[in-house]
Parts: sequence; C-alpha cells; structure tokens
Amino acid sequence: MANTGFVYHPDYLRHLTGNFHPEVPERLTAIIEHLDSNGQLKKLTEIPSSVADEKWVRKYHDPRYIEILKNSSNTDQLVYLDGDTPLCSDSYRIALLAVGGILRGVDRIMDKSVENCFCAVRPPGHHAGRDWGMGFCLLSNIALGANYAREKFGLERIAIVDWDVHHGNGTEAFFYDDPEVLYISLHEWPSYPGTGRAQDTGVGAGVGFTLNIPMRAGSDDDDYIAEFEQQILPKLKSFRPEFIFISAGFDGHRDDPLAGMNLTEKGYFLMTRALVGIAEESSEGRICSVLEGGYNLEALSASVEYHLRALAGEKNP
Repeated sequence: MANTGFVYHPDYLRHLTGNFHPEVPERLTAIIEHLDSNGQLKKLTEIPSSVADEKWVRKYHDPRYIEILKNSSNTDQLVYLDGDTPLCSDSYRIALLAVGGILRGVDRIMDKSVENCFCAVRPPGHHAGRDWGMGFCLLSNIALGANYAREKFGLERIAIVDWDVHHGNGTEAFFYDDPEVLYISLHEWPSYPGTGRAQDTGVGAGVGFTLNIPMRAGSDDDDYIAEFEQQILPKLKSFRPEFIFISAGFDGHRDDPLAGMNLTEKGYFLMTRALVGIAEESSEGRICSVLEGGYNLEALSASVEYHLRALAGEKNP
C-alpha cells in the first residue's frame, strides 16, 4: 500500500463566507469526521501546513491583485471580489496557508516521505487567475504548486487533471502557452464559468498541451471512465509526466446541489486508480491531489474516502 500524506490545518476553517454560501468550513469538518469515524484518518501521514512565503505568490499573481486581497481582508465585514467570492478578515492569510500546505505536500513527495498526498484545503483555487479571483477561489493553488515543483525541483513535465464539475479557467490561463504543463479538464457543459471548449487546446508553444473535455449534464461513472480510456490516459502516456496534480472537485457527484452530473464514489475511485497507474509508470507514483469543489457534505466525505483509498493503492472500490 502507498504511503499517502494528508494536508490539513484547523485554521482553514477560519475563512468565513457568510450565511447561505455553499463553500463553508463544514466541508472540511465533515471530511475529517468521516475519515476519523471509519479509521482511515490514522492510516494517513500527517503533513503539517504552514503559511506560504509570499514570494511564491508574487512570482505568479499580479502584485496589484495581491494588494486587493490584502486590503479586502482588513475589515470586520465580508468583502466580495464578485457575487460568489467573499473574503473575511482572515481570508488572505488562510489562502496563503492553503498554498503553503500544497507546497509542503510537494516537498514531502519529492523527498519520498510520502508517495502521494491529498490536500484538504480551502479556499479552493482553480478559478483564480493571475489578476483575478472568482467562483469561491482567491489564489491559484494548483498553478502555484505546479510552478513551485518546477522551480524548486527542476521538473519539466507536469500534468494537471481537473475533474471538478466546473472548468478550471484560472489554472488553464496560467499554462495555456506552456508546453511543460499538460492541463486536462472534464467539466459540465455548458455551465459556469462558460469556458473550456473542446477546440481550446492552447496557443503558441502550448498548442496541444490543453485538453478540454466538455461533458453533457447527466454524465455518469461510465461516461467519465470512457473519456479517461479514450482521451486522457493516451494523452498522459504520451506526455510522460514527472508529477501529477489533481484538481479534486467532488461536485460532479449525483447528490451535489450545484451541478447536474451523476458521478458516484465509485467513479472517483476508478478515475483516481487510473491516474495512480500513470504515476506509477512515469513519475515514481508522485501525485498531489488538492480539494476544489463538493457541496453535499455526505457525498463529499464519501467521495474523498474512496479517492484516498485509491491513492493508497486499493485495487477495487
């Protein structure tokens, strides 16, 4: 069985979003309680989180945008980047803590303390671009993690697989012209944020290194696995990634209130197992999975359980 790391910090609960917002601290407490109750939590290797050195954020996010985040956090009231994306007084620090957890996860994978890891962080990140936040996201967690892995460890081929039900427009924008990062997204179409067409494959040197797979509403486990077998796995095998990141949104679950897909825990297990197989072939098992969406607490917790079981090396759901 693989040694799987688990990134978490109780301060992630301090990012407050107000009444009736779906991206709430209870998302993480539900995951922790579920994993604790079934004994899975104690099987994981704890990876302590710490606030990221701001230099890693300033390298890739626009300084003016960072100042907006800082200034918006200096208040006792919620401030909104857009209609969906609130900040409280702690939000910028917690966003840095989320990024820091991912960077520590990369470190532990690269020093072989763990084979792979799951980062139970918030706020999520895949809608955040260089100079914008939207869709509950403040900093581009996965993009910062990928660039950190390249810069610190000299990796030249990184794959990002994003199965959140919404297209990761922010992550895509970071790497749209970059042949060293393969970005793959399966997402409900048409749906928020309205990006991610199949014909959007990159620009310049990055052409062919973005693979968008729009999925119809109602798509289920079989539909997703078919796309993995027909498109995603061949693309990954050809690319031969040295490190794989997963934008692990679980809002494609059939019980999630914000989307119209029919995925189950089994589907997430099978997709994870497929990526573990690629990682074993090309990247010494290196996978850093980062929480994105998922808003039905029971479905989210169960899906994370199955995801972790696959990361740990279980063969059957």
